Amino acid sequence: MGEPLRQPLEPHRPYPVTAKRKLSSEIWKHRKEYLAISPFYILFAVFGLFPILFSMYLSFQKWDGIGVMTFNGVNNYRFMLTDPEFWKAVGNTLLIWIYSTIPMLFLALIVAFLLNASFVKFRTFFRIGYFLPNVTSLVAVSIVFSTIFSNNYGLLNYILTLFGLDPVEWLSHTWGIQLAVSVMVIWRWVGYNAVIYLAGLQSIPSVLYEAAKIDGASGIQAFFRITIPNLRPIILFTVITSTIGGMQVFTEPQVLVGNDGGANGGGLTIVLYLYREAFINNYFGYGSAVGWGMFVLIALFSILNWKVVQGKGTQ
Repeated sequence: MGEPLRQPLEPHRPYPVTAKRKLSSEIWKHRKEYLAISPFYILFAVFGLFPILFSMYLSFQKWDGIGVMTFNGVNNYRFMLTDPEFWKAVGNTLLIWIYSTIPMLFLALIVAFLLNASFVKFRTFFRIGYFLPNVTSLVAVSIVFSTIFSNNYGLLNYILTLFGLDPVEWLSHTWGIQLAVSVMVIWRWVGYNAVIYLAGLQSIPSVLYEAAKIDGASGIQAFFRITIPNLRPIILFTVITSTIGGMQVFTEPQVLVGNDGGANGGGLTIVLYLYREAFINNYFGYGSAVGWGMFVLIALFSILNWKVVQGKGTQ
């Protein structure tokens, strides 16, 4: 009898590499690249991610910054929702946002349209000039505006007396404080948003305007039928960023009228209220709760603005 047939031996196959081992090998393979970008992530983890997580933990604690932390549950949030000062700060912040953001974005759009016009000379000079307020020291700006709106020797009151009008105690009334803060915000951010709108205007094809001109459309019709629809994504971006910035107004009222928000608390914004409770009254746990409450308000308000702008754009 012949020898029995033997099955050929299969070549040896290594064990399948798990996803974890494969990931580790890929990281080790590109270790130089990861090492090159690691400083950013290390700094973000230390100065960004850790403070965020710690503030969440701290919002459930009672702590004065020095002593031992004690667990406080949701009492910080419960007190925040029932504190009239907090809701007053929310109302002041919303009013300042309305007084400043809507005129600011409207003026920025007009400025951008003029800077994009061919009949304007020295356009580069004006572009730089309009952007300069955004890089100016905010504390210095607040000090200058405090002299402009000063009750006794302010520039505005001096101009009013030249026309035979009585001086106005701007910083002694709620509306006057909010007006002064809003003017500062407008002055600072009009140029910044105008530069963003200008970039959007320059990306619109000129053939659209030429076709509209051939069809007999006026400049105003072209503005509302061509310019605004094409700028809708950029307008949405500026509305969202202005909402986030407007809800975080702090330096202007703090330098202008102090930590208590001035007369009747007219300049008490959410961030100023947080600063007062955390860093002056040493209620760090409650201050963290206010910070997370402000985060929720900003998120809800941003979503609302996004829905409004998107809804108008689809009509």
